Amino acid sequence: MELSTWDIVIVVLYGIAIFGLAQYVSRDKPGAAPKDTTDYFLASKNLPWWAIGASLIAANISAEQIVGMSGSGYAIGLAIASYEWMAAATLLIVGKYFLPIFLKNEIYTMPQFLERRYGPSIRTLMAVFWLVLYVFVNLTSIIWLGSIAVTKVAGIDQTLALVGLGSFALLYQLRGGLKAVALTDIVQVALLVMGGLIIAALTLGEIGGQGGIIAGWQRLTTELPGHFHMILKPDNPHYMDLPGLSVLIGGMWIANLSYWGFNQYIIQRALAAKSLDEAQKGVLFAAFLKLLMPVIIVLPGIAAVLLAPDLAKPDEAYPSMMRLLPTGLLGLVFAALIAAIIASTASKINSIATIFTLDVFAKFRPAPNRAAGGASPAGQERHLVLVGRIAATVSILLAIITARPLLGQSEQAFQFIQEFTGFFTPGITVIFLLGLFWKRTNEAGAIAAAIASVLLSWAFKVWWSDLPFIDRMGLVFILSLLLGVATSLLVRGDKTRDTIDTGDVSYATGTGFNIGAVGVVLALVALYATWW
Repeated sequence: MELSTWDIVIVVLYGIAIFGLAQYVSRDKPGAAPKDTTDYFLASKNLPWWAIGASLIAANISAEQIVGMSGSGYAIGLAIASYEWMAAATLLIVGKYFLPIFLKNEIYTMPQFLERRYGPSIRTLMAVFWLVLYVFVNLTSIIWLGSIAVTKVAGIDQTLALVGLGSFALLYQLRGGLKAVALTDIVQVALLVMGGLIIAALTLGEIGGQGGIIAGWQRLTTELPGHFHMILKPDNPHYMDLPGLSVLIGGMWIANLSYWGFNQYIIQRALAAKSLDEAQKGVLFAAFLKLLMPVIIVLPGIAAVLLAPDLAKPDEAYPSMMRLLPTGLLGLVFAALIAAIIASTASKINSIATIFTLDVFAKFRPAPNRAAGGASPAGQERHLVLVGRIAATVSILLAIITARPLLGQSEQAFQFIQEFTGFFTPGITVIFLLGLFWKRTNEAGAIAAAIASVLLSWAFKVWWSDLPFIDRMGLVFILSLLLGVATSLLVRGDKTRDTIDTGDVSYATGTGFNIGAVGVVLALVALYATWW
């Protein structure tokens, strides 16, 4: 595949425009004080709902989803869309039950919540864990899969693509932090949705021939009936990846609650909302966008089964479908793909910088005493912002260096990431759910649940290898929960450590949120009933 001159012009114009917009929204107003940590890491806690919703999707949908999930659509079928559709339901729970507690208690980071709820040890433990996970699993996967797509489309060297994507994402958000990311993500998401719909329509049109999109859809569902079942049966060769009803009532809930509710990379947008109402509107907007994502991501992968049946790897499905695009449209869709990669990479970099600066550096390097000649509070804030920018730079350099060794041999990167993170997500979900809704939980119980999650996941992986990893997550969650509860009951905790106020938190939501939530649930019922 080769980009024409017009395609290259479109991609370059996109790069210039989005970089310029990011710098414009990052500018300091005349006479304003330099950025402090709230400005840089939480966009001055002033994000509107549309920016929150768009940024949630832009942070989530990257090459990991577009390339990886499309590859799983090629190999597995529509069933992989459960990750998207069940996420829509999860976002409703996050908006109604989690955000009221986080925003009332002015939480900036997830490790900060853990310290205020349990104590300092678990904050440090989880901050270090998240930094390692974000840099060496999530950030590497985003730029690696992104580089695959860029190489397939543009024909440039993959190492150059890795360096280019990482560097652009770093520079794009380095000045403005979360504000630069969130306020430009509405443009990124609009481009992503438009580009995804174009490629989905063209693939169906190619399959349908003279009959067009409708004929293409009919042929696709008729010739590939095995690719259009949401709930896989035990005899399905991919049952280990998506084990039947567990996607509805089992372990997928654990993965989704951990990702959408307790993941700094995602929840940071909602924590930066100007109000709880704006945050809830934002997650509802994101939930509706999630319903649309399988059309954009999974459908082209399924179509590739007919249009490119001999691919070497499933992850080549989406880039291969881009070859159908004519001049101009190829540049537009390629720009949309880059937009998703850049937005997600920039979001991840910013979250890494936030956790390192506020939960690690600031804890081990307390503010100097001003009476002893230390810096002023404003100077301290500027220093922390500088530390965040340095942490962002180091994180992307590490990801670029380690991406190929870590992910170069993976057949389905999306499934690899889900299974790897599944070792930790049951414990994370346990400690947050208990911390939010059961006051008796203490630090000993939380640490016991977190450690048990990893050990039990490893044990089941080794000695019960035919247990699907989603089922494993559900089982480990139950066992870790029981251990966390038992330990909290047996070991006396220090109640003075708990400064999280949940006593008068209201979980009531507005009429608009309630109507929208019912609409999302009804849509999910219809989708699963149709493609069961």
